[in-house]
Amino acid sequence: MSDDNLFPISRRAQLTTWIAGEMLRGAGYAAALVVGFGLTLTVIWYVGTWLPAESRATPDPNTWDTVDPGEP
Repeated sequence: MSDDNLFPISRRAQLTTWIAGEMLRGAGYAAALVVGFGLTLTVIWYVGTWLPAESRATPDPNTWDTVDPGEP
């Protein structure tokens, strides 16, 4: 492969362009992760709206907060 530059830009400009591209790619990955997480939460919420109203009125399943610490 030839070392001739097809575009007359300096080595510093090439490096700056590469760094900017890598940062934009990382930002794209982060945006995809955040959007995916938001979509997952939205689907869980939407499925939860299909549940009957009685399921939302059930007592709390965590009973550890009602245990007296003095009891063995």
